[in-house]
Amino acid sequence: MARPGARNLITDTPGLLVGQAEDAGARTGVTVLYPEARAVCAVDVRGGGPGTRETDALAPDTLVEAVDALVLAGGSVYGLAAADGVAIDRAPGEDQ
Repeated sequence: MARPGARNLITDTPGLLVGQAEDAGARTGVTVLYPEARAVCAVDVRGGGPGTRETDALAPDTLVEAVDALVLAGGSVYGLAAADGVAIDRAPGEDQ
């Protein structure tokens, strides 16, 4: 079993950058996980009405081998749109 990091936080993970923003007045926020290098990713979608974006691309029978970032957001379509800025920022082949 893996041992927890010094603070037992996701930010203890080497090679993983974490960004977070929130709007307390609107009761919404977003967390972005940026691996310093592309990372293998998997997903398990559950619930009666999940809102996801591009999770089908993570199935083992697709051509996607790794991801550039992971966005965790709520708020239905508005939360899904939060990934747009991340996708632009992490566009493959662009200077970062």
